[in-house]
Amino acid sequence: MGKKKTVQEVLTITFGMLLVSAAVYFFMVPSEIVVGSVSGLAMVLAQVSGIQLSVLTFILNAVLLIVGFIFIGKDFGAKTVYTSMLLPVFLWIFERIFPVEESLTGNTVFDLAGYILVVALGQAMLFHANASSGGIDVAAKVVSKFTHMEIGKAVTAAGMVTAMTSIFVYDIGTLFVSILGTYANGVAVDYFIDGFKKRKRVCIIADDNRDYQEIEQYIIHELKRGATLYAAQGAYDKTHRTELVTILTQHEYKLLLNYLHTTQKKVFVTVSVVNEVIGNWNEAS
Repeated sequence: MGKKKTVQEVLTITFGMLLVSAAVYFFMVPSEIVVGSVSGLAMVLAQVSGIQLSVLTFILNAVLLIVGFIFIGKDFGAKTVYTSMLLPVFLWIFERIFPVEESLTGNTVFDLAGYILVVALGQAMLFHANASSGGIDVAAKVVSKFTHMEIGKAVTAAGMVTAMTSIFVYDIGTLFVSILGTYANGVAVDYFIDGFKKRKRVCIIADDNRDYQEIEQYIIHELKRGATLYAAQGAYDKTHRTELVTILTQHEYKLLLNYLHTTQKKVFVTVSVVNEVIGNWNEAS
């Protein structure tokens, strides 16, 4: 893995954990929403034991972290070690700098919606980088690996167990909200994950064969992507041309468009959205 990509991945994971931690601290904790997660389970245990939330979160994450190393692998495990340390650290920072004792919105439904949107985006960023926020997300990753279930649905399945524990501390209303929130969280995770998976299929036909060759070289050497060439013949003028087809990320697609505009290539370009790529296609290094 290149140094630049490593830095980008670390920043992505760190920001993802910042979102997860903020969702837990500012929405979940003050409104007592026990959505399926280790933080939710820690909230229940904190009420029973009196131990600080950040301490319980660290202990539970440490146990499940071992599971991640065993069943998912060293890369996932190493990244989850990092995220598992970040969560209690961010919670500790929030506890000291932004002490919150009551709901920010004053409405449980609004808190639930805010939590789901923020935490799901953070989780999706982490899963996309082959990491997790630790805890229940590790369990969800294990479930997804062995059952081939979509990661969002696995998050829901793993989280339901935690959501059920809310009945031991809170009322029936909280239990209902926790179950609903856990389900919605899984749906939101799959929604954001699908967004990360989308790619652009770009088809280019150039008037001049020299142009398509230069475009091909740009895609291969600058964007570090492959391309497929097809022989094409115009129906109107019967002219033989070459069609170049490539699959790009959104960022790479923008770079290619900028290149085509800057070099003023005479090309015909069609673009379609690819929801998922399976097989020998990896992120550019």
